[in-house]
Amino acid sequence: MNFSELGMSLEMGLIYGIIAMGIYLSFRVIDFPDLTCDGSFVLGAAASCVLVKAGYSPFLGLIVALLAGSASGLTTGLLNTCLKISNLLSGILVAFMLYSINLKVMQGMPNIALINETTVFTGVNPILLLVLICLVMGGIIGYLLNTHFGLALRSIGQNKSLAKNGGVSVKRMTVIGLMLSNALIALGGALFSQHQGFADVGSGIGTVIIGFASVMIGERLFPSRSAWIQVFSCLMGSILYRIFISLALHSEVLGLETQDLNMITGLMIVIVMCLPRRQVC
Repeated sequence: MNFSELGMSLEMGLIYGIIAMGIYLSFRVIDFPDLTCDGSFVLGAAASCVLVKAGYSPFLGLIVALLAGSASGLTTGLLNTCLKISNLLSGILVAFMLYSINLKVMQGMPNIALINETTVFTGVNPILLLVLICLVMGGIIGYLLNTHFGLALRSIGQNKSLAKNGGVSVKRMTVIGLMLSNALIALGGALFSQHQGFADVGSGIGTVIIGFASVMIGERLFPSRSAWIQVFSCLMGSILYRIFISLALHSEVLGLETQDLNMITGLMIVIVMCLPRRQVC
């Protein structure tokens, strides 16, 4: 693997690091196995690409992606808290419906190319820009989780009954947590589409697995009770995941090809889950 491929792995790791932060909020902070992310990823990518193609600012595309992602999280949360649909089924239903919505956003086309269009990466160093965005988003989430609101949010993931007895609105916090989670995932989708120069209606498949793998790698390597370390461990886990995948695919000894990506990811998750936990500091 040369430096160019290493740089690309780092860039993709930073993009998916934002997605991993979103996965962390839903799966770890509020203990909600949310499968909406496959659809909200594409929603963010589609909304961003459509605005860029229409001549709007690419940064506006990122903001709209954040809002669109939070709307999908809101829908999942309302299905679960108001209509009493199970958490897994709520996410599956919204992701299923988002496929049609994403096609509507993309004006019926399965993919959109950003050929010769100005994106947030035009004329700047992609790694520096992505590091800045990751630091800002990670800083916001880390700070938020250490406020009274954040402690209430984290409490519902630890013990919903105790949180409710302590005066925390479990329903409201669940909805807000899902909105924040899917907003980050949609932002990652928007950055991915502008970085790669296209949006595809099927590009979100496997987002939850990749994000969860990044979260687990970060947890194993950087075990801590600190919300700050937990948030940024997601980012480091995503970068390490991408570098490992790139090394595996470029290894002549292993003889792996691109179509083996899902198998490698699955085996990696199994191996990480089997690793002994380090003492939490």
